Amino acid sequence: MKILLIEDDSVIFDNIALTLRVGWPETELLWAGMGEEGISMAQEKSPDIVILDLGLPDVSGFEVLKAIRLFSKVPVVVMTVRDEEMAVVQAFECGADEYINKPFRQMELIARLKSIANRASASPVIAKVKCGSFDFNFAEQSVNYKGKIISLSRTEMLVLNHLALNEGNVLTYSSIAESIWQNDYPGSKNAIRVLIRQLRKKIENNPDNPRVILTEPKTGYYLAKY
Repeated sequence: MKILLIEDDSVIFDNIALTLRVGWPETELLWAGMGEEGISMAQEKSPDIVILDLGLPDVSGFEVLKAIRLFSKVPVVVMTVRDEEMAVVQAFECGADEYINKPFRQMELIARLKSIANRASASPVIAKVKCGSFDFNFAEQSVNYKGKIISLSRTEMLVLNHLALNEGNVLTYSSIAESIWQNDYPGSKNAIRVLIRQLRKKIENNPDNPRVILTEPKTGYYLAKY
């Protein structure tokens, strides 16, 4: 397992390197201290996971993420001290698979990286599957909804597929979190809200007045049954 860290802080690099040596020793950690260097390494080294800081000296982490998405679907974990909702929204819009706030819990980081690796390596038994009104194409990472082909991120696919498999049934935040990360964790509720917002933008005629992905106040979400 090869992990590329794009981060200018050597202390963070040392902490993650130590965490991986203890909790996941079979991994190889690559390091880029600048955004442009990170883009080149992501293309040349073909890492299995990228951990990306947003506050880089030479270029915005968002721009790095967008550049990586031009040539790769490698899972990208955004790691930053920024916890405002708009930063989370922008990270997912640019194609992030995960969002972790600094300071991070070491064992939580390991658990979430392993979860991402498992999701990325797991090939669906069926590349295409129909769930209600949605035709999922896991190979192309897209869904056909009412004749419209919609490209989704890996995480958006997981959320929508979980909702579609349980059409008409309310899914709690914890249930949705477990379908994505195999466990719940602090901050997952906010990340799920952002993912649902992104899905509504892509699917709903009017995202501000949704008719497909509905909210169950204080509980979670469900897919309208037609």
